[in-house]
Amino acid sequence: MTHGPPATRLLLAEPVRALGTLAKLARRWPELQAAPRGDGRPLLLLPGLFNGDGAMFVMRRYLSALGYRAVGWELGRNFGPRAIGPQGERLLARVETVAREAGAPVTLIGVSLGGIMARIAAHRQPGLVREVVTVSAPFAGSPTATNVWRVYQWLSGERIDDPVVAALLAEAAAPLPVPASAIWSRSDGLVNGRACHTPNCRAIEVESGHLWVQMHPQVLRAIAEVLGGAPG
Repeated sequence: MTHGPPATRLLLAEPVRALGTLAKLARRWPELQAAPRGDGRPLLLLPGLFNGDGAMFVMRRYLSALGYRAVGWELGRNFGPRAIGPQGERLLARVETVAREAGAPVTLIGVSLGGIMARIAAHRQPGLVREVVTVSAPFAGSPTATNVWRVYQWLSGERIDDPVVAALLAEAAAPLPVPASAIWSRSDGLVNGRACHTPNCRAIEVESGHLWVQMHPQVLRAIAEVLGGAPG
């Protein structure tokens, strides 16, 4: 199915909604502590385009406080293949390292572009991945279903009409061999929410913009409930 980019009004609202996310986080931080407790399993957090581990600090701190072993990807800023390697080899090596050190398969949690990368890694290393959780990741649609595809081309050096890029997107969209959950928002101003989930994964809708979505209280709670096995 072909999806167009989000409406301009949603795009223009993103900065204000991002500030609102910080306010909501501060207000709802205490109640977030009531989420299901973790069991020490390893979690690898993958940031979105142009972001690095610093952007995932709140999520990492929150999930660590719940009792998980949450770690960053340690690959610098996410510039697409420039960060993970032409064939994703740097990311795959990081998954292998985390799994080996923990002695258990890794849960991958990816935001936006990081979610697409998480799904590709799960296809290629199913024995090392326990499950995948994506947040506002447009893995199920065309790159033009976003308002940032030109920025992606500039930062990554990749063209979205390149057959290699198309093949990677097709791989990301294919049903995963491990459990998968997709957190998405129909009011996302950067990526079309309908491109962020498929019938082959558990879809969880939240009310959020895209900027700083990794710090949104609804997103953090949804991730905690997925990891804790909450139904629905």
